[in-house]
Amino acid sequence: MQGFDAAAAVSRLRDAGGGYEVVHESPGLEIGVYVLVAPEPDRQSPHAFDEIYVVLDGEGRRVTKDEAVFVPAHADHRFSGYETLSLLVVFNGPHTATKDEG
Repeated sequence: MQGFDAAAAVSRLRDAGGGYEVVHESPGLEIGVYVLVAPEPDRQSPHAFDEIYVVLDGEGRRVTKDEAVFVPAHADHRFSGYETLSLLVVFNGPHTATKDEG
């Protein structure tokens, strides 16, 4: 079992005005923390692998704390309607959020 400190990553990213930080990488899996802070928009583009978002804190349009959403590979998706939104992101592929997906 390997732990990671998602709360510390959320704090660092909030202080930086938002962003994404990988907290775990292993073959076939990437887990990260994604923090969005208004007025910055969510600038994601579709990813090559399925992903799950778990809302750690905050709320946005159609998502709130302690909820999770599934996004299939290649689906266009963005979060909106938030002041601050902190998410745990689970990708089912290696290094999918931060590496070239082409």
